[in-house]
Amino acid sequence: MILIPVIDLMRGQVVRAVRGDRASYRPIVSALCEGSDPVTVARALCAHCDSTRLYAADLDALTGGQAQAEVIARILRALPDLEFWVDAGFADAQGAQRLRERVGEGAERIVPIFASESLRSRDDLAQCFPDREAGVLSLDRRDGQRLDPAGCWEAPQAWPGRVIVMTLERVGADAGPDLATLREVQARSPGTKLVGAGGIRHAADLDAARDAGAWAWLVASALHDGRLPPVRHR
Repeated sequence: MILIPVIDLMRGQVVRAVRGDRASYRPIVSALCEGSDPVTVARALCAHCDSTRLYAADLDALTGGQAQAEVIARILRALPDLEFWVDAGFADAQGAQRLRERVGEGAERIVPIFASESLRSRDDLAQCFPDREAGVLSLDRRDGQRLDPAGCWEAPQAWPGRVIVMTLERVGADAGPDLATLREVQARSPGTKLVGAGGIRHAADLDAARDAGAWAWLVASALHDGRLPPVRHR
């Protein structure tokens, strides 16, 4: 199973995400590096995980502000081999294209995350994924409730090849991964590569997630707290 490190960006720095309560996030304190500078944290996470993938949640954009294009561009310049998964609250495919235009050089390495909490309609869902590799869909839920105005959860025929199962109350909560929801989504689309998010506490949780059918998992807190050992170079 692939481990994908995560950074949560707010006002130009990396913050610690806890249970999706975005108003309470504070600058990250990490065992892997000093400070909360996005490039420093991104480098440390990718090195620790031996990863050329990084996921970023742009909290400025997700809370109604403008996407942090300059920060995203800095990270892309600093990590030239990076495949950068970015969730910036895209309501449609045009939103992702506008961010790419603002970022400029390196923007072709952005993999847009189209989240069910942000997409407006089934038509927008279809337009975001003209092919199965055009981006990643995030199926979002909190406290057992789907965040899904467009009805993405009920449209597996429109899903791309990679789908995140995002259980927001598990993020940063040391509560264990939500494997029941992962299995529910897998039953709807057995051929889809599923990426879990939230709840990883230690290596045994990763083993359980793999056994439940996860292709990859998004992780932040367990990395910053030193609860997952470095991934050996492949």
